[in-house]
Amino acid sequence: MITVRKSDDRGHFDFDWLNTYHTFSFGPYRDAKHMHFRTLRVINEDLVAPGQAFDAHPHKDMEIITYIVSGALRHGDDIASDGSTGHSQVIRPGEVQRLSAGTGMVHSEKNDSRVEPVHLLQIWIMPDRHGHAPAYDQREFPDAERRNQLRLVASPDGAEGSIRINQDARMYVSTLDKGVSAKHAIETGRGVWVQVVTGDIAINGTPLEAGDGAAVESEAAIEIAASTTAELLVFDLA
Repeated sequence: MITVRKSDDRGHFDFDWLNTYHTFSFGPYRDAKHMHFRTLRVINEDLVAPGQAFDAHPHKDMEIITYIVSGALRHGDDIASDGSTGHSQVIRPGEVQRLSAGTGMVHSEKNDSRVEPVHLLQIWIMPDRHGHAPAYDQREFPDAERRNQLRLVASPDGAEGSIRINQDARMYVSTLDKGVSAKHAIETGRGVWVQVVTGDIAINGTPLEAGDGAAVESEAAIEIAASTTAELLVFDLA
């Protein structure tokens, strides 16, 4: 079964400095029918104006993954609950960043350019338990590793050079050229969420456009076919 979540049906707010779309309930957007999908709690698509920032704010007990579509975002002044400081680093397209908020962390996020906007997806995955130690990781996944195939970028065991997260969830990224397909087998009892970043695809024949998402359950596998060059994220969840 494939259930489509259309781009235009997402929560949307334009705060001038921030244009944001929420796939699931977040902040002032509340939708009881779209609170989460399994352990996938948040997919926010954000466009941050040049020089603008999310000021320092706290997180706790959440696996937070940042994926940059275009531009550059600086994470800085990360502070764990024990008062120790963390990292200040810029993330760019082709890189994936993970913050395990754990027992508590304060951080800020800023568009690193005063000229160009930054386009990003922020993903929250609920952890396997409360109380993990705060942790940070960031890695590059070159285009050649993502082109026309699903590249594992986050997993519970760090397989294939992916970033380790505290949940039985696997995140893949891909850029498919027009006319190319990629397949993904789904183990019994698991579900998959596909999020289209750019371009047009079809999942087992079901069409999706940029900004669309789809929940996949009770399927043995999916075939993702690109009708244009398309960038996408795939989450395989317990």
